[in-house]
Amino acid sequence: MSRLELFTPGKDQLMIESLYKNLEQRIVASPPGLCPVDMTRAFIEMCHAQTCGKCTPCRVGLLQLKHMLTDVLNGEADYDTLDLIEETAASIMQTADCAIGYEAARMVWRVSHTCRDDFEGHIRNKRCTCMTSQPVPCVALCPAHVDIPGYIALVHAGRYADAIQLIRKDNPFPSTCGFICEHPCEARCRRNMVDTSVNIRGLKRVASDLAGTVPPPPCAPSTGKKVAIVGGGPSGLASAYYLQLMGHQVTVLEMLPKLGGMLRYGIPNYRLPKDQLEKDTDAILATGVKVIHNVKIGVDVKLDDLRRDYDAVLITIGASTDKKLGLPNEDAPGIMSAVGFLRNVSLGNNIDLTGQDVAVVGGGNVSMDAVRTAVRLGAKKVSIVYRRRVADMTALPAEIEAAIAEGVELQTLVAPAGIELDESGHVSGLRVTPQMISKIKDGRASVTASGAEEYVIPCQTLIVAIGQNIETSHYQESGIPVERGKIITLPNGGFNGIPDVFAGGDCASGPATVIKAIAAAKVTAANIDEYLGYHHDITCDVEIPEPEISDPTPCGRVELTEREACERKNDFDAVENCMSEKEIAQESGRCLRCDHFGFGIFKGGRERLW
Repeated sequence: MSRLELFTPGKDQLMIESLYKNLEQRIVASPPGLCPVDMTRAFIEMCHAQTCGKCTPCRVGLLQLKHMLTDVLNGEADYDTLDLIEETAASIMQTADCAIGYEAARMVWRVSHTCRDDFEGHIRNKRCTCMTSQPVPCVALCPAHVDIPGYIALVHAGRYADAIQLIRKDNPFPSTCGFICEHPCEARCRRNMVDTSVNIRGLKRVASDLAGTVPPPPCAPSTGKKVAIVGGGPSGLASAYYLQLMGHQVTVLEMLPKLGGMLRYGIPNYRLPKDQLEKDTDAILATGVKVIHNVKIGVDVKLDDLRRDYDAVLITIGASTDKKLGLPNEDAPGIMSAVGFLRNVSLGNNIDLTGQDVAVVGGGNVSMDAVRTAVRLGAKKVSIVYRRRVADMTALPAEIEAAIAEGVELQTLVAPAGIELDESGHVSGLRVTPQMISKIKDGRASVTASGAEEYVIPCQTLIVAIGQNIETSHYQESGIPVERGKIITLPNGGFNGIPDVFAGGDCASGPATVIKAIAAAKVTAANIDEYLGYHHDITCDVEIPEPEISDPTPCGRVELTEREACERKNDFDAVENCMSEKEIAQESGRCLRCDHFGFGIFKGGRERLW
């Protein structure tokens, strides 16, 4: 008889692991619009199946929670049931032996508080009142609600120009977003239930690369109305595009020599080639939009003057100034903001960093752009200084991996504490305090000083990339409401008591993504059109191919390849390569056409106009 034995997992255990994996995939691909009561009941039933049965709160309490939630879901509960659910959940949280019980109960308690209206609706109406529409997941998750299954089907059919036309119905920057969109649409792609999400951004890039020059649709008859847009960034230009298509005459006032805002002056050429940006801006200008360059509001022209000369004014000034570290010596030579650094490079005013040690403070996408640009300008050593962990960085994982591949060093869990200067007053190093991970607050781990000694990171150039600010002083003086550095608008983008002025994009939301700025542009364009007394529709008459009835066999995702790091870090040419014809056919064929199959078919599968 052996004293010990080695056991291998049996078929039943392997099957359970496979079930868990499938459950994980379904959670990842969970569509928006699900009933909170139904989801909570399913969650607590799974948690009850995990209990060991040792402690009464977990064994009995979770079962009672499931029964009560079932009563609410079936319309058989009353308001006292809701109070009992909360009391039972609180009791289990305090008395269960292990995390299976107390974390399950904590989630039920949180849902019952946060989604109280949904619970009360089931009781009041004796049925589910969520009116779950099961929208197409990728379209619902795209801030601009681009018809993603439609243009993927067009790419699959080789109709690239039609795909660009369809994208432009909701997003006039298809070429730009094909390179830099953060693709939130992929997060809930239903293909995740089969293998992994479709490469939606990559297929948009395909359409842009292969479509050639696609002219914009014709504009509606002129309304005689004039609209001034302050700022030539993505939100301003997208609004200009749609308002011009509606028949209004739009004039964009831009303070810099060229259009694009942070797309041109904040994103390096290796990530967004400027000829791709100009494909989009040229199409926008082809509608008849007028542009006045080198004009700054509050200096060259006043907001009140624009209100006098135009029927409506839209403020889309973006977030183009920097935040400070708040440390002594921050104005010393060799210290600059990431926004200013990237803008100078875009303007051709390259800084020679040959042989220098460069430190960049921050962990967002702007920080990654700054460090990768510093590498291309000849820096000997480039370091990212971040007070949290790599897992806490807001930059896209692909951007972090690309920076590391190009030789950037990550120094995490260190907080800036002081700036060291040399004898001439030039920055010579950044003094940092080691940090350690601490309690989780609002879903994110906080940090605190670890008690280890401070040390200095040598650097001859220090770049600060800890956020961006908005120039609001002139607008505040003109009566535009400003709070905590942001312009405060109504949900329609307008203001109380100032009916002819609107605002949108980063200046109203705070620094955000390009696709969110474009979504804000749709809102402001539609509401300015209504304010001017019209109700124009933006639509596209492209016919979408019929879906193919095929077996969704699991298949790997095609990723865009990149030039070798040792080669690309020496220039500013585009890093990513496009897909091959075979890759295009395979990847576009992975789309499950949720616009047709499933609930999508009940409502036509798509929004044809807005």
